[in-house]
Amino acid sequence: MKDVTQLDEGWSLRHGQELLEATVPGCVHTDLLTAGLIPDPFTGLHETEVAWVGRRAWTYLRELGHDSPHERTDLVFDGLDTAAYLTLDGHPVGSTRNMHRRHRFDVTGRTGRLEVRFASAYDEAAAVRAVTGERPNVYPEPSQYIRKMASSFGWDWGPTLVTAGIWRPVHLEHWSTARIAHVRPLVTVDEGTGRVEVRLEAERTAQGRGRTLRAEARVAGARAEAVLTGDEAVLRLEVPDPRLWWPRGYGEQPLHDLHLTLSDDEGRPLDTWHRRIGFRTVELDRSADEHGTGFTLVVNGVRIFARGVNWIPDDAFPSRITPERYRTRLTQAAEANIDLVRVWGGGIYEDDAFYDACDELGLMVWQDFLFACSAYPEEQPLRGEVEAEARDNVVRLMPHPSLVLWNGNNENLWGFRDWDWEPALAGDSWGEGYYLGLLPRIVAELDPTRPYTAGSPWSGSWDHHPNDPAHGTHHSWEVWNRQDYAEYRASVPRFVAEFGWQAPPALATLRRALPGEELAPDSPGMLHHQKAEDGNGKLNRGIGRHFPLPEGDFDRWHYLTQLVQARAVAAGIEHWRSHWPVCAGTIVWQLNDCWPVTSWSAIDSDGRPKPLHHELRRVYADRLLTLQPATDGLVLAAVNQAAEPWRTAVTLRRWGADGTLIRESVLDIAAEPRSVVRLPVPHDLLPDGSSAKEFLVADIHGGADIHGGADVHGGAGADGLRAVHFPVADKDFAYPRPVYDVAVEPVTGQRDRVDVVVSARTLVRDLLLQTDRLGPAAVGDRGLLTLLPGEQVRIRVTGCATVDVEDVRAALYCVDTA
Repeated sequence: MKDVTQLDEGWSLRHGQELLEATVPGCVHTDLLTAGLIPDPFTGLHETEVAWVGRRAWTYLRELGHDSPHERTDLVFDGLDTAAYLTLDGHPVGSTRNMHRRHRFDVTGRTGRLEVRFASAYDEAAAVRAVTGERPNVYPEPSQYIRKMASSFGWDWGPTLVTAGIWRPVHLEHWSTARIAHVRPLVTVDEGTGRVEVRLEAERTAQGRGRTLRAEARVAGARAEAVLTGDEAVLRLEVPDPRLWWPRGYGEQPLHDLHLTLSDDEGRPLDTWHRRIGFRTVELDRSADEHGTGFTLVVNGVRIFARGVNWIPDDAFPSRITPERYRTRLTQAAEANIDLVRVWGGGIYEDDAFYDACDELGLMVWQDFLFACSAYPEEQPLRGEVEAEARDNVVRLMPHPSLVLWNGNNENLWGFRDWDWEPALAGDSWGEGYYLGLLPRIVAELDPTRPYTAGSPWSGSWDHHPNDPAHGTHHSWEVWNRQDYAEYRASVPRFVAEFGWQAPPALATLRRALPGEELAPDSPGMLHHQKAEDGNGKLNRGIGRHFPLPEGDFDRWHYLTQLVQARAVAAGIEHWRSHWPVCAGTIVWQLNDCWPVTSWSAIDSDGRPKPLHHELRRVYADRLLTLQPATDGLVLAAVNQAAEPWRTAVTLRRWGADGTLIRESVLDIAAEPRSVVRLPVPHDLLPDGSSAKEFLVADIHGGADIHGGADVHGGAGADGLRAVHFPVADKDFAYPRPVYDVAVEPVTGQRDRVDVVVSARTLVRDLLLQTDRLGPAAVGDRGLLTLLPGEQVRIRVTGCATVDVEDVRAALYCVDTA
């Protein structure tokens, strides 16, 4: 039977004339940080002080000894970052130039000092560029010339921290006769029967050649055997009436253990393989219709509006991301009613722990191949690396039922057409051959059970503009870059794969990352941790369209930026969801951060949810109530993504800013499962836009703890919903000075929890309790809330010490233009 020896201990990093203790998995930056030789690049302005690390060569070393009775010993690296030359006892072992591949070297009978010498990624990229020639890039760094995490060279939300190191586990494998080299389980469901076609590839030792091998596969009570006289076999299993794996919100996520054993001709086990699989079907409906070309995911025959977020590496040093951290972040996604996570093409193929968590949580995974915002040469030495990388990762990830889509690249087809690449390239290769040729062939060969799309955005063919909203996937970046978020309502794309709005991290995160700095929008640390071009200018213009821009009041500016971010994303999602099934999904840019930064994220790098996270929970709920401006007035849209019909009464109330109820009416809503009902708001309920003193509230009452109204953001369940409509910008509306009472009530038997009770005496719009101001570990169960006069809300706060009313009042913010 194969033996495995882990090699995660005993490593050193050569730094000048000294040897530092090295952590494996890890990277040079984290080892230098542990040794106290560099400052933390995540804090202050220290990022620039460590730029030299990425421009140097580095060597990891350890003694390698092994005494195995097996015929063969392999040295296996799950990840080397990136251009490395390996020697053992001074003799060559091999070389690598790809962070995204596993590498295996035969070291049978060899011992001594193992050295892994990493070239500077800049030097490797320069050497490749000298062979392939120049290619355009959105960013000035050379990420397209090396198969490495592109965002380590910096992005508009990330630092430039060019890593090197043994970033994933390393081990020795000792084996005889044969081992399992590759396993591809093709899982399908056909007329109620689950089918698993296990495609096995074995590798033999010299002594194992010509021997008969046996393979056995088992799953969910089914069993299959095969005899191998060569190196390949196919084992077919059938499982009658299997429980189906569903995306969250559509059903359960049963997983089944698939075991494979490889034995010799006498039945002695040689190697085993185990993964968990799920039975489900997935299709991508790209049919043409009267609206253009669709892009709808279909799981187990059910058409799905995808409620998605984009995922970037959760740390600029990805070797620090633990399974527990993956679980925490993805659980936060599920808690926000997200059902799809897109792994973006400028990052990494994530660790198996990421996909395991998605399998269990019911989060569909859209997986980019790793190409982003650059023209990529298709010549050697890159082409061979790209093919090997794709094959490696398709085989590694395909057992996961959560994986529903392979995507060729991020924005490169769009870039070729719109970003002046075409004339600059003058006929040189730029990646099209990967996205429209190589990658779809690999997916069709290795993983034909899943759909592939050439890029995001992509209209499906060159017959249409790559970012045509009427065809395929669309990225909406005119909003944020140049337009107000109200412009989201100007179109109905078939699938919005990227859109978003920036905001700073939580205040506690800023204070930790920028110690001692007097915070201001343009203070040195704030500007350094804002990587977007004219980022603060766009933030300020976004505020200025709706509110007076606060001068010299950082706390107010911070609140307004987070408010506008939440409103902007909600405006897009509410509009697009109300047009299902024409629009079949939204993927917010972005869920997470990789360091403390002003960005588009819903959760900052310290794991603190921004108001956007709470807003996603509302707008991505199965049932959504929204008021939408239309050409002939105002529309009340009831979105029902649940499997059951939704029949309810909606109370519409036209209010004056001074708290006067002008008119009230009740509309009955009947929405079938997975459908949208759009009803015109009666004319007599429409606020008088010319007076700037009226607004409209739509409520579905459902046992909420807001007295006299409904639970604004659905916290009371599917039947407690609110939508509001103000006909003019906040800065033009006649808001009264907000007045509210605050009480703090302990939670019986729970010392770290309190209830904050807010009772409104006037209209209080977009009330926000910034819980991290009560304590760095404090979290609240609600985000932005709009209260009418006489309403009361209870906010549960956990993770804080004793707080009093004045503490809470200092942490409460709301719209106040009076």
